[in-house]
Amino acid sequence: MRAKRCVRTWLGLVLGMTVTVLGSLTPSALARTTAAAAPGPPGTPAPDPPGPDPSVPTVARAWPVGMRPVVLRGWAPPATPYARGHRGVDLAAAPGTPVRAVAPGRVSFSGRVAGRGVVSVELAGTGTPPLRTTYGPVRPSVRRGDEVTTGETLGTVEPPDSHCPTSCLHWGLLRDHTYLNPLSLLPPWLLRRGPSRLLPVPVPRSPS
Repeated sequence: MRAKRCVRTWLGLVLGMTVTVLGSLTPSALARTTAAAAPGPPGTPAPDPPGPDPSVPTVARAWPVGMRPVVLRGWAPPATPYARGHRGVDLAAAPGTPVRAVAPGRVSFSGRVAGRGVVSVELAGTGTPPLRTTYGPVRPSVRRGDEVTTGETLGTVEPPDSHCPTSCLHWGLLRDHTYLNPLSLLPPWLLRRGPSRLLPVPVPRSPS
């Protein structure tokens, strides 16, 4: 009997403390607390990812490969300069695919680094030091010092190496020695996938 009375006493104390705490909350505070604890309904989309880097001007007017390539691996900056991360984006591209300049500039490097072809282009009108885009693995068709325009071919995608499990183009962006997100160069209309459109089909006329 004494054990039952102790249990009832403790339950009463806990219930009284709960009522006291809830009663001290204002309705708005109580609503915020409930909303934070309640899970979202099934199928609720995840929050939007962070937007483009505001320090990078949207000067690009073309993707480096294709019309809207699949991003196999996104931008994942390292926590420290020497930590692991992904300093660019990997775009799906078959060997032999033309690699184009995303904006006008000057070729600052064209050659091989660690056995893979690399092309770098300093983008015109992007400050001092200028933004620099990098592309690899690429078989270059340009030389250092060449002036290039938007969409001009820099080379072709080389066969896949150890960087990607499938054939891809690694696209990077730097200002001096700082890596940035290359997708920030693209305006929203290039990042969006447009709606499907039906094209007119010519119908031959029957002889009269």
